[in-house]
Amino acid sequence: MDQVAESSRNARRLILFSIIITSFINPFLGAAINIALPAISKEFTLGAVGMSWVSMAFLLSSAVFLVPLGKLADISGRKKIFFIGNILITVTSILCGMSTSGTMLIALRAIQGIGSAMVFGTGIAIITSVYPPKERGKAIGISVTSVYVGLSLAPFLGGILTQYLGWRTIFYITVPFELLVIWISWRYIKEEWADAKGEKFDLAGSVIYLLSMSAFMFGFSKLPGTPAIMIAAAGLLGLVGFGILELRIQFPIFNIRLFASNRLFALSNLAALINYATTFAITFLLSLYLQYIMDLSPRDAGMILITQPVLMAIVASISGRLSDRYDPRILASSGMAIIVCGLVLLSFLTEHTTIRYLVVILAVVGFGFGMFSSPNTNAIMGSVDRKYLGVASATVGTMRLTGQMMSMGIATLILQIFIGNRPLSAEYSSQFMSSMKITFIVFVVLCILGVYFSLARGRAAKEDQIPYST
Repeated sequence: MDQVAESSRNARRLILFSIIITSFINPFLGAAINIALPAISKEFTLGAVGMSWVSMAFLLSSAVFLVPLGKLADISGRKKIFFIGNILITVTSILCGMSTSGTMLIALRAIQGIGSAMVFGTGIAIITSVYPPKERGKAIGISVTSVYVGLSLAPFLGGILTQYLGWRTIFYITVPFELLVIWISWRYIKEEWADAKGEKFDLAGSVIYLLSMSAFMFGFSKLPGTPAIMIAAAGLLGLVGFGILELRIQFPIFNIRLFASNRLFALSNLAALINYATTFAITFLLSLYLQYIMDLSPRDAGMILITQPVLMAIVASISGRLSDRYDPRILASSGMAIIVCGLVLLSFLTEHTTIRYLVVILAVVGFGFGMFSSPNTNAIMGSVDRKYLGVASATVGTMRLTGQMMSMGIATLILQIFIGNRPLSAEYSSQFMSSMKITFIVFVVLCILGVYFSLARGRAAKEDQIPYST
C-alpha cells in the first residue's frame, strides 16, 4: 500500500514538474520577444504595425483557441492535447529561430500560439485531476508562480540573449526544456483524462467562436478608429450569437449554463477578467513613464518594473497553499482590494515622484495580484464537475488573455485621446501624465467592481470539491 501511495506521489510530482516548465515557457515566449522587437525590425525591415504583430499574433491565437481546444481535451484526452501542444511549441520554436522574413515569423508565432493554448488549456485541468482538494491549491500556486517567474525573467533573459547571442536564441533556448516535457509525458504519464469522452465536438460553435473572438479582440486592440469599433462590435454580436447557439445544443464547446447556474464559477471568472483588465497595462504605461518622463534607460526601467512580477511570484505560491485551508474568496478579494490601493497610489504619480515611492507601489500591486490569482484559480477549478475541467482551465486562460487585451485597449484609447497618433516625446509630457492618471482612475473604478464580484460569489461547499485520481 505504501509503495502504491509513493508511486502515486512520484507520478504527481512528475506531472507538476512538466507543467511548471510549460508554465514558465509560455509567458516567457510571449514576453521575452518584446525586448527583441527592435532587432527583429532592423533585420526584417518591419514597421511599427509589423513589430506589434510579432507579439500580437501569439497572444491573439492563444486567446481564441483556448476554449475550443479545452473542450476537445475534455473529449479526446487532456494528456494527448498537452503532449501535442508541447510538440507544436517545440517545432515552431525551431522554425521561428530559422525565419527568413517578418511574414514567416508572424505566421509561425500564430501557430505557436495554438500550441500554447493546447498546453495552457490543459495544464491546470490536469493538476486539478491528479491532486486531492487539500493539496490542489498548493500545486496550482506553484504553477501560477512559474508563470510569474517566466514573466519576471523574460525581459532580463530576453535582453541578454538578444544582445549577446541574437534574438533567435530566445526561441532556441526553450527547445531542450520542451523536449524534456515531451519525454516525461511520453515515458511516465500513463493515465489519460477524458471525462467528456463520447460527446460530440461542436464544430459549428467552434468556428463561430473563433471568428467572433478574433474580430472582437482585433478590433479592440485597434481602438479608437471607426473601422476598429465596427470590427469589435461585429465580433461582440457574433459572441452573443455564439452564446445563444451554445444554449440550444446538447454538447456545447462552452457550457454557457455554467455561468447561469454556477454563481461561484461565473463571478470568479468575471473577477479574473477585471483583474487582468486593470493590471496588465501598468507595465506598458510605467515603461513609457520611466523612459520618457523620468529619462531612464530601458535597462534601468526594466530593473524597476521587475518589482511587480517578482512579488507576484513569491506571494502566489504562498496564497495558493493558504487557499487549501482558508476560503479562497476572502483571500482573492483581499488581494484585489490591495490592488485597488496600489492603483490609487499610481494615479498620484508626477514628474517629480521618487523611484523609491514607485518601487513601493509596484510591490503593493504585485503583492495584491499574487494574493488574488492562485486562490481565485483554485476556486474556479474546484467549482465545476470533472468533465468540465478542460473548459474551466481554458476559461481561466481566456479571461487572462482577454483581460490583457482589454487593458491595453483602454490604455491605448485614452492615450490616443490625449496625444493622438503623434510620436510620444518630452513635448507631450503633460498630456501623457494626464492620460496615465485618467487610465489609472478608470482601472480603480473597474477594480472596485471586481472586489464586489469576488465577494459576491459566495463560498464553495465542501461537497462541491472535485474527486481526484492519480
